Amino acid sequence: MSISPAAPEGARTAPLVETTGIEIIAESERTARPRDLFWPWFAANVSVFGMSYGSYLLGFGISFWQATIVAVIGIVLSFALCGLVAIAGKRGSAPTMVLSRAAFGVHGQKVPGIISWLTSIGWETSLAISAVLATATVFEILGIGAGSAVTVIAALAIAALIVGASVLGYHTIMKLQSILTWATGAMTIVFMILTIPHIDLAAVMSAPSGPPQAMIGALVMVMTGFGLGWINISADWSRYQKRSASDGSIILWNTIGGAAAPVVLVIFGLLLAGSDPALNTAIESDPIGALITILPLWALVPFWIVAVLTLVSGAVLGIYSSGLTLISLGIRIPRPAAAAVDGVILTAGTIWVAFFAQNFIGPFQSFLITLGVPIAAWAGILIADVLSRRADYDEQALFDPKGRYGSIDWISVGTMVVASVIGWGLVVNSFAEDAPWNNWQGYLLEPLGLGTFVEDPAGAYWDGNWAYANIGVLFALVFGFAVTWFARRSRIRAQERTA
Repeated sequence: MSISPAAPEGARTAPLVETTGIEIIAESERTARPRDLFWPWFAANVSVFGMSYGSYLLGFGISFWQATIVAVIGIVLSFALCGLVAIAGKRGSAPTMVLSRAAFGVHGQKVPGIISWLTSIGWETSLAISAVLATATVFEILGIGAGSAVTVIAALAIAALIVGASVLGYHTIMKLQSILTWATGAMTIVFMILTIPHIDLAAVMSAPSGPPQAMIGALVMVMTGFGLGWINISADWSRYQKRSASDGSIILWNTIGGAAAPVVLVIFGLLLAGSDPALNTAIESDPIGALITILPLWALVPFWIVAVLTLVSGAVLGIYSSGLTLISLGIRIPRPAAAAVDGVILTAGTIWVAFFAQNFIGPFQSFLITLGVPIAAWAGILIADVLSRRADYDEQALFDPKGRYGSIDWISVGTMVVASVIGWGLVVNSFAEDAPWNNWQGYLLEPLGLGTFVEDPAGAYWDGNWAYANIGVLFALVFGFAVTWFARRSRIRAQERTA
C-alpha cells in the first residue's frame, strides 16, 4: 500500500477540518504568501515563557550585557536557519520530514524522523506543563482551589484546547494564530509595563562577566530553546506557499515572526531575573507561575488566560507537526487521528510531570541538549541539501524508494550518526540530580582535555570552562552541513539530471 503523492486538484478551499496529510499540496491550494508565515511563528513565540530564559541565561554565570548579546545572536540566527529549511516547503509542497527524504532516502529518513517526533512531543508537552503549572499557581493565589483535582482538570482542559485546534488543521490554526498574535502581544506589553517597578538596574548591572566558554554554552541553550527547537517543522508551514514566492522573503518572514518577540522577552526577563534572586529561583520550578506572582491581583486572571493561550499556541504547532511526522514514519492513519494520538501522549506526559517531577527546568534543559545534538546534525544536512539544489523536488520520488532519492542515503545517515556520537561526547548533563538518566554524555571531554569529571561527596560535577559550553550542538550543526555540502553535491546534481 502506498501513500498518494498528490492531493486532488480542485479540493475544497479552507475546510473546517484539514484532511490533507503528508501528500503533496495541490497547486489550487497553494495560495499563501511569505508574510503569512509571520502569524504562526510570532503567536507561538510571544509567550511569556520566553522571559524565563533570562533566568536560564544568568545561570551560566554571565553578565546582563553578555546575556543580551547571546540572546540576540542565538535567537535571530536559529530562526534564520528555520527560514532556510522552510524554503524546502515552498519547493516541494510537503511536510518537513517528507522533504527530508531527498537527503536521507525514503526509508533512511525514518532515522531523523523518529528523533523529530520525540522532539516535537517533548516540546509540546513542556509547553502544556507550563500552562498547567501556571493555572495551578493562579488558582492557589486566588483561593479558588488547589491540589490534585485542579491539576488534573487544568491538564485535561489545556490538552483539549491543544488537540482540538491541531485536529482541525492548517487553515484553522493560521486563523487562530493571527488573532492570538494581537491579543497576546498586547497583553504581554501590559505585563511588561506592570512589572517595570520590579526592575533594579543596579542589581542587574552588578552581575560579573563570565568567560567566553560560558557565553558559548548560553548561546547553545538559546539556539536549541528557540529556533532549533522548531527547525524540524519549519517546512510544514511553508508548504502552502505559492511556487513564485521568493526564497529570501520566506527566510525573512520566518526570522522576523519567530525572533521578534523572543528577543524583547528574553532581554526583559534578564532585567527581572537579575533584579530579584527569589524570582530567579522560583522560575526553575514554575516559569510562568513565578512571573505571574509579581503582578497586581486584578491582573492575574486576564494575564493567566493570555499566558495559557500563548503556550497553547506553541503546543498546537508542535502537535500538528508531530502528527505529520508520525504519518511519515509509516503509520497509516488520517492526519486528524495522528494529531489525536499525539494529544493522548501529551496529556499523559503533562499529568505525570505535574504530579511526579520535582523540578521542571532541569529535565527540560537536559532534554533540549540531548535531542538538540541529532536535530542540529539533521538541520545541517538538510540546509546544505536545500542550498545545493537548483530545481524543485521530484514529488513522486519522495514517496518511491526506487525513485531518484533512493531508499537509504548512507552518506546522510552516516553523517548524522557520526555527528551525534561525537556531539553527545561534547555536551554534559548540567542537571545530573534532576535528570540522572542523561549522565552518560560528555565522554569525549576528558580525552580531549576539555574538562574533568570530579566525584565529590556533595555531588559530582565537571571542572573546566569548556565542560558546560555544550559545543557538541554547534559541532553537529557545522559537521552535518560541511560533510553534506562537499560529499553529496555530485549526487544531488545526478538526481537533478535525471528529472
